[in-house]
Amino acid sequence: MLNLFYQEPDPDRFLKFDRYPRRIVRRVIRGKRQPGGQERVFLNLCEGLRRLGVRYRVNDYAHARRYPDELVCIVGKPHVLDVIAWRNPILFGAAVFSHPVDDPNLFRRLPVRRILVPGEWIRRMFEPYYGDKVVAWPVGIDTDLWKPLPAFKDVDVLLYDKVRWEHDAYRRTLIAPIEDELRKHKLRSVVIRYGRYRESDYHQLLQRARAMVFLCEHETQGIAYQQALSSNVPIFAWDRGGLWQDPSYYPEKVQFGPVSSVPYWDECCGMKFEDAGEFSSSFKAFWSAVILGQFEPRRYILEHLTLERCASRYLEMAQTE
Repeated sequence: MLNLFYQEPDPDRFLKFDRYPRRIVRRVIRGKRQPGGQERVFLNLCEGLRRLGVRYRVNDYAHARRYPDELVCIVGKPHVLDVIAWRNPILFGAAVFSHPVDDPNLFRRLPVRRILVPGEWIRRMFEPYYGDKVVAWPVGIDTDLWKPLPAFKDVDVLLYDKVRWEHDAYRRTLIAPIEDELRKHKLRSVVIRYGRYRESDYHQLLQRARAMVFLCEHETQGIAYQQALSSNVPIFAWDRGGLWQDPSYYPEKVQFGPVSSVPYWDECCGMKFEDAGEFSSSFKAFWSAVILGQFEPRRYILEHLTLERCASRYLEMAQTE
C-alpha cells in the first residue's frame, strides 16, 4: 500500500485560526473550490492508481511515524516536507517548488531518495543541483472524461490565454494580432483566460471547438493543453523557447533555457509558432490541416499520457525506492 501525502497550504493570515472563516467566505463568494494544476496532479495520480487496483492511504501522518522504514510519497506541495520530522524515505514530487534555489540542501536535510518533476526541460534545470536523483514524470490525463463527443462545432478556434507575465504588453504584440488574423480568416473564436473559468466550462468549449491556439510562456507539464489533445482538439501552440523567465527568479537568481510551452508533443498534436509574425505566416497551413483532418492529437495522449500508464510508471519508481 502506498503512503501518499498532499496538502494545499492554508495558513492563518491576520488572526490565529482565521483560515477557517476565510474558507467559508471564499466558498460563499466564489462557489466550490476548483483544484489547481498541482492538486490535479495528485487527484489524477490517485485515480490512475485506483484504476490499476493499487491501494493507498492519504495523509496518514500517524502511520508514517509508527513505521519510519516505510516509503512516503509526498506528491506535494513543498510545505508538506516540513509538517513533521520525517524519518521515512521520501519520494517527492511532482508538485514541487519552482527551482532548487528554494531548497538547495533538500537531500542533506531530509531522507529524500528521489524527486519527480513534471517534464524533461525542468529536469534539466534541476539536474545541476540534484544530479541523477531528479526524474521527469508526468501525471496522466483522464481520457474517459476528456474525449471527443458528437457535438455541433460552432467554435472554429478556442484561444487559450495563459500569458502570465507582462500581459498588457503581450496583449498588444501577440494576442491582438492573433485575434486580427482569426478575423481576417472569418473564423469564429472564443477566448478563455487561465484562472478565470470553471473546468466544466472549458470541457464544454472543447466539445464545440475545431482547434485551439495555446498561449503560455512555458509549461512544466501543461495539463490543460493535454486535456484539449485528449479531446482530439489540435493545437497551434506558441512555443517561444528561450530562457525561463519567471520574474521571481529571472534574471537575478536563475538563467536557464531552453524551455517549452508544450513539453509533451509530436507532429500529430498540431503545429507550433514562436511569435505573431510566424503565427500569421503559418496559420493558413495549420488551419488547412485541421480542415483536412490531418492531426490526431488524442492518439498522442492515448499512447503516452493515460492515467493508467503514468500511474504504473509512478508505482514502478515507488517500488524501487
